[in-house]
Parts: sequence; structure tokens; C-alpha cells
Amino acid sequence: MAYAGLSVLAVVPARGGSKSIPRKNLQKVGGVSLVGRAAHIARSLDWIDAVVISTDDDEIGAEAVLHGLDAPFVRPADLSGDKATSVDMWRHAWLACEQHYGRRFDISVLLEPTSPLRTADDVTRTVQTLVDGNHAAAATVSPTPAHYTPHKTLTVNDGRIGFYLEGGQRFALRQSIPRYFHRNGLCYALRRKTLVDDGHILEDDAAAVIVERHVVNIDDAFELELAEFLLRREGRA
Repeated sequence: MAYAGLSVLAVVPARGGSKSIPRKNLQKVGGVSLVGRAAHIARSLDWIDAVVISTDDDEIGAEAVLHGLDAPFVRPADLSGDKATSVDMWRHAWLACEQHYGRRFDISVLLEPTSPLRTADDVTRTVQTLVDGNHAAAATVSPTPAHYTPHKTLTVNDGRIGFYLEGGQRFALRQSIPRYFHRNGLCYALRRKTLVDDGHILEDDAAAVIVERHVVNIDDAFELELAEFLLRREGRA
């Protein structure tokens, strides 16, 4: 295994608490749990050396193992609350895995279960972009619809509408708005120094891997239904 001679660790982060959807990471899309979907993609890539779950929850851990993930550690409580950062969670997982497996990982990918429309190609393209471009990091992003951009964003003060950007009224035509992007959670890929040593994810030399198709990052019940619809439309459910 390994990618271009570099050892690769895949981490699936899935804490037990969720305010928007109870037990969110165990919810099913296309008959498979969100954790299970992330696991299946990771396990399908033979260049990934180890695939683990980072969770504080026994039930999620068992579901992850059922779908082929390793569970070599339990995420500490101080890294499982609403205020825990992705940097701290991922760094803990990286170092815990190096201790468990007795080896050093050159690269790690993060596969969030709440983005269930990822494909193996999304992950491969992200790592390929990282390695071929000699970047510190790479991440998948999606184009932001024009009506969600800063140029279309409004404020409401005392019941009156205003423009978020000064002169925002000039951008009534979508064609005049610059192209914006947002993180979609399909894949992040980092070099060891970027995260373990520097404590960064996207701050330094992060390459964009643009995903043009419709994807969903699940935060509410409607988005679960939307993910189901999109998977069925693509024939993947």
C-alpha cells in the first residue's frame, strides 16, 4: 500500500453528540449509515494504509468496526464537545494511530460522515493534488450558488433591509458576481508537518479540489432527505 511511497492514514470523525439530528452519524442514507458510507469509500482505496474511527461513542465505534474501520482508541471527552476543534481531534487521532500501529504516517485524509455523497475519486484526486503539487494541504470545495455569496447577502436592522457589502445593489446580475467556493467535507488531506507540527488545516498552501456536482453536507433532517434523493438520482442508493 501507500501513495507514491507515502504512508496514508484515513480518519473518520464521528462524535456521539449532535444537536441538529440526534445520533446523526448513525442515520442511514441509501440503507447504509453515514459512518458506514465513509468506511466503504476508505476501504475501497488500497493505497490507504490504515483507516480508523475517531469517536467517543461505543455504538458508533461498533458500527464503524462492522463496516471495516479500526477503532484503536476512544476519543477523549475534552475533544468530543461542541467547542472541540478539528485540529485537536485530528492531531490526537494521528498521534494515537502512530503509537498504536508503531509507524509514522506521512499523510492523513479526513472523511466526514456528514458528507455521504463522496466518491473514491474525490479522495484520490485530493491526495493526488496534495502530492503532485507538493502542497501542505488540499481540500474539496464546491462552488457557492450566487444567491448565497456576500454580494447577494442582506442585513436586516430595525426591520429594514440593507446590503452586506457596500454598493451591493450593483450586483443584481449573477454574471457580475465573482466565483466563490465553500468547504463540502468530502475530503481533506494534509501532510504530517501541516497538522502535527504546525497545527493547521487550510491556513498554509492549501490546494482546492473543485467538485462541480451537487453534494450535501448534512446538518438537518431535510439534508438527509436531499442526500437520499441525490444518491437515488445517481443510481448509488
